[in-house]
Amino acid sequence: MTTETTLFPPDDPDFDVPPLEEPEPEPVTPSPRPAKEADPETEDAPEPPRPVNWNILTAAEAQVEWLELNAFVNWLRREFGLSVNVVPPYWHRHPELVWPLSALRQHYLNAYDKKQHGSAPFGWWRDFWAFMPQLRDAVTACGTKLNTDRPTRQAVWPGEDDLPPVTETIIPNRDADFTQFIKEDVARRQAIEDEFYARLAAEQ
Repeated sequence: MTTETTLFPPDDPDFDVPPLEEPEPEPVTPSPRPAKEADPETEDAPEPPRPVNWNILTAAEAQVEWLELNAFVNWLRREFGLSVNVVPPYWHRHPELVWPLSALRQHYLNAYDKKQHGSAPFGWWRDFWAFMPQLRDAVTACGTKLNTDRPTRQAVWPGEDDLPPVTETIIPNRDADFTQFIKEDVARRQAIEDEFYARLAAEQ
């Protein structure tokens, strides 16, 4: 009879396995760079201006954007002496003018943001002057003028219903028309929101 040697001890209830010794962690050397302190000016600073998508604005958002865009356009035309061939009184009634003017405003706000590089305004100026001929072409195409306005002519595609004839109207008071236009646009958007939430509540 032979005796076999094993790596494991026999089944002995008094046999205790010695605990494993874990290596002590090495001390962490503190970084010589001091911790970055929070900047109180940037902690509560608003986010940079974002693009404005007029198709998805709520009623409340649209009211704010209309008023701010109107203030910007008034400043723009007075500050640089822009003619009505570039910025006409009824620009607000022509989407082909609203969208680029709105984009120009957001571009301006971002260029002059205090976090921007010092040369950022030069980019806005370059784009602004390069954009002027395109804006002038858009004004000519839409047909709005200093004292009269007409809806932008639309091409009727085959199979579509004919559009009513385009007629010019006199502009008696621009600011009064702008105020009325905002009220109608905000009311239209609010009606869409109310219908959506009413349908959502009915489905629950």
